[in-house]
Amino acid sequence: MRVFHLITHFDLGGAERVAANIAESATPGIHYHVVEIMRGNSAYTPRFIDELRSANVHIHRSVVPDINWHFLVQRIAALLFPLRMLYIILRWRPDVIHSHTETPDLALYVASLMLPKRLFRNVRIVRTIHNTRLWTGLDGVGRRVEAFYRRHDASIAISHSVRNAYAERYGMEAPIIHNGVAEEKHPQTFEPLMPDRINILFAGRLEPQKGVSTLCEVLKRLAADQRYFFTIAGDGTQRQLVEQTISSGGVDGAPLTNARLLPPVFSLASYMSSFDYLFMPSEFEGLSMLSMEASINRLPVIANRAPGLSDTLPDDWPLMVSDNNVDDWTALFGSYLPTVNRQQLVDKAHSFAVEHFSVRKMQERYEEVYNK
Repeated sequence: MRVFHLITHFDLGGAERVAANIAESATPGIHYHVVEIMRGNSAYTPRFIDELRSANVHIHRSVVPDINWHFLVQRIAALLFPLRMLYIILRWRPDVIHSHTETPDLALYVASLMLPKRLFRNVRIVRTIHNTRLWTGLDGVGRRVEAFYRRHDASIAISHSVRNAYAERYGMEAPIIHNGVAEEKHPQTFEPLMPDRINILFAGRLEPQKGVSTLCEVLKRLAADQRYFFTIAGDGTQRQLVEQTISSGGVDGAPLTNARLLPPVFSLASYMSSFDYLFMPSEFEGLSMLSMEASINRLPVIANRAPGLSDTLPDDWPLMVSDNNVDDWTALFGSYLPTVNRQQLVDKAHSFAVEHFSVRKMQERYEEVYNK
């Protein structure tokens, strides 16, 4: 069986990580390929490619540059994809095509319109829904693409929140296969950390979805609290907001002395055990890989009670705030967090992640779908 995963690019991302984790399965008789729609070109790209190749996964690079400017570029990539899809079908005869996120979803849909239907006659179409919100600002495109995937009974949700949001909008309940994460076998020390402080990590894309504005408000509220030190690792359209907050968000416009901004950290999971807590004020998620990786690597998560994020933690998890209420965040950091038994939280979250988010369980569930 030949299974082709379509991803946006060979780069750092939750959906890309899921596709790689599935493709690295060692199940006999299944040969995995991973295809990028836009050509990844970050410091992480070579590592991602090396990882796939070391697992005997066949990779297919794109020639369309990955320009993070406007959805127009992604549309162009989708329109050009049918030529590559034609070559892939004629050369490799895939049995399964598995799409991840909106750009690959659109690319495969366009290919289905432009190529002869007989080419897809014996191909199983699978698609993972990674987020609770789809096709923002592109409702018309979304309706047509979703009709295609509903006809193929292709969609799989990664969490209850994702399934419920999809059913509410598109009228179809998708089965659930939770993402899987693995415990880091070679943890590393993150340098430098601040001694005698509670070291808090915020990591991810600096975009509205990740609650960056809330992060900045919390940093301002805690400007004079020297018990904490925040390491913010990431990049994105709201980078300038974070920079401004750190440079002038202190008392009387002074720079913050308890926060710093770093570029994205690759192999982040290997450094997680160095920190005391992970801060995630996300507005919404699909099923947060970052939160699951933190729990399984013994880093407690401080989280907004958001769809797709709360699913990754026990129901009675105490380090959660509803609706990103800044007063509640201030109270949590101000008086509650210093009093908790951190080791009990570590053990509780780790046990929950091991039970619910196994990589091998995820691989086996998807391979059952492929074999239908």
